[in-house]
Amino acid sequence: MAWLAVMPLGIAQGDRRIAPKPLYRDPVHDGAADPVLVWNRAEKKWFMFYTNRRANVPGLAGVEWVHGTKIGYAESGDGGATWKYDGTVETGYGQADYSDWAPEIVYWRGTYHMYLAVAPGTFRDWNAPRDIIHLTSGDPRHWKFVSKLALDSDRVIDPSVIRLADGTWRMWFKNERGKNGSIYYADSKDLNEWTPKGLAVPGLPGEGPKIFWWKGRYWMIVDAWDGLAALSSADTLHWVRQPENLLKTPGTEPTDRGVGHHCDVVVSRGRAFLFYFVHQGGADAVGKGPLWGRHTVPQVVELEERGGVLTCDRNKPAYVDLLRGS
Repeated sequence: MAWLAVMPLGIAQGDRRIAPKPLYRDPVHDGAADPVLVWNRAEKKWFMFYTNRRANVPGLAGVEWVHGTKIGYAESGDGGATWKYDGTVETGYGQADYSDWAPEIVYWRGTYHMYLAVAPGTFRDWNAPRDIIHLTSGDPRHWKFVSKLALDSDRVIDPSVIRLADGTWRMWFKNERGKNGSIYYADSKDLNEWTPKGLAVPGLPGEGPKIFWWKGRYWMIVDAWDGLAALSSADTLHWVRQPENLLKTPGTEPTDRGVGHHCDVVVSRGRAFLFYFVHQGGADAVGKGPLWGRHTVPQVVELEERGGVLTCDRNKPAYVDLLRGS
């Protein structure tokens, strides 16, 4: 846990702070991934939830190190610039060895809704079923299991949910049984009952879709394993992919020298901040053990949009001050 004591604090500039690199390190396993942010209305703080991989545990076979943990979470009292570990999420679902991954959280009419990917155990390979479950809460610390979603597949992960202009809800997710693309979608009128609608983007492989509204259009960002694919749409049904992936080129700053992965986006005061995670490699792995590349940390970068194309410069300082209640 020594890194927590020396992790740099955000540097103040007016009412904003430069987010440190890394933005955060999980003090238990140092394997924080798949971040998602939500505003805690009662405590007036931002919370970040994340997959907590067992990056620092030796002797695990195959991919056991990405299984067998609960979702971790941290809090920020300075608008998302710096973060403090808080604990893990008790779901009340499954057994002690279940694997909880990639949460999504939305707030609606006094209730927080979490959609969470779950694998029923701890596995050495990827050949296991995966479901998305629904939990609710009156505050982001305590959750109650509601249901397992029926999404016409036994291999679904990485939900992303938004409310559409007509008041209904749409969820995108990765369907690992998918053909001609892996990003599928489902619709709901009440956040409880979901109707699978099929393939969302033909020909697009990837995972961790994130959908948000910004600059007069919908955006989808997908972890394409070669940076983040960025697409835009006027109606959330027809998507156009831009030529270049975001965060494909590793950064130059310490702890940010890998390809960007599975992100969340928070739009605040007209600005959009992309929270992603990165494996530790390159110069950051010098002198470390052979498994150091398993270690992952969240980072943040501000998005820019010109002519319908998203860009970001991960090597520039990220001045973060998320509006309360964004």
